[in-house]
Amino acid sequence: MPRPWNPSRPHIDLVVTAVTTGDGRTGTGFSWAPNVGGRAVHALLESDVREAALGLPAHPAVAYDRLWWHLHEAGRGGLTTMALAAVDLALWDLSAAAGLTAAVGRRHEAVPVYGSGVNRHYSLDEIIAQAERWSEAETRAVKIKVGGRDLPEDLERVEAVRQVMGPDVRLMLDANQLWDLPGALRAVEALRRFDPCWIEEPLPADDVQAYARLRADAAGVPIALGENTHTPWQFRDLLTAGACDILQPNVVRVGGITPFLRIVELARTFGVPVYPHLLPDISGQLACCLPLPAMVEDVEDASFAALGLLTEPYPVRIEDGLLRPGDHPGLGLRFDEDRLKSTRI
Repeated sequence: MPRPWNPSRPHIDLVVTAVTTGDGRTGTGFSWAPNVGGRAVHALLESDVREAALGLPAHPAVAYDRLWWHLHEAGRGGLTTMALAAVDLALWDLSAAAGLTAAVGRRHEAVPVYGSGVNRHYSLDEIIAQAERWSEAETRAVKIKVGGRDLPEDLERVEAVRQVMGPDVRLMLDANQLWDLPGALRAVEALRRFDPCWIEEPLPADDVQAYARLRADAAGVPIALGENTHTPWQFRDLLTAGACDILQPNVVRVGGITPFLRIVELARTFGVPVYPHLLPDISGQLACCLPLPAMVEDVEDASFAALGLLTEPYPVRIEDGLLRPGDHPGLGLRFDEDRLKSTRI
């Protein structure tokens, strides 16, 4: 990665998967791990998933349900759903002959993009420079990291970014589960003056009751959650507990497009918007199919296209703060084989 997400992790793990049907058609999918687990996902795909998948119908929902049931004793989420995503995405690539948005049902021709930075390790000068890059690009919404340091230092950094971006730009804050409930309550109250569009994952992701308490006490400051939630049942529990204002499922971590769409329908019944987490090359296409308006996250220099992993034409294009899907069959992911070979581990 040209901009590492932390000093000890200069790369992400990508596992590209090909699924071939008995009549010779091939679909391309992938799994992805930004910190840990890439090799474990690869091993699971090469062993248990391959063994269980061979001979199944090439229908995404049928295959997903059978594979999840076969694998759930190894974990109901996490590595198992990340491995399942590689198969589910490949089957959607096969089944969406006219393109993913046509198969799911496009509701929006374009969706807004927000600039995002994995920047907790940046110095104050570095985060100001990043904000200046966003400002020069006329980005209308941005997200930065908080947490992991004293609250006064967080406030200084947020204030600096707000000053660079101006009062009209939407500003999101991401704590990556680093606060406990008392700390989150103090932080939310202190950050309120910066008019955050949302505060993301202020608490451990599976502490549903603490989120419900925090959201009740943080009236006027929306709480976003879901990038580390793995199954539709877990998302159901978040919604029924009133734990968040915005859901952020990651299409790989939940197991692919099939469970992602089930989560979207759950959220729709609660009137809660879904903002897909990361992976704009796929998330942007899905966001154009959501029943409620959404934004798409574009981490600086981290999309598959920006990392040089895809050949043109790309599945999505970002211009003037908007993401638009391209005109392509399937998922539109044309991985650069030479690039993959050069980075193989």
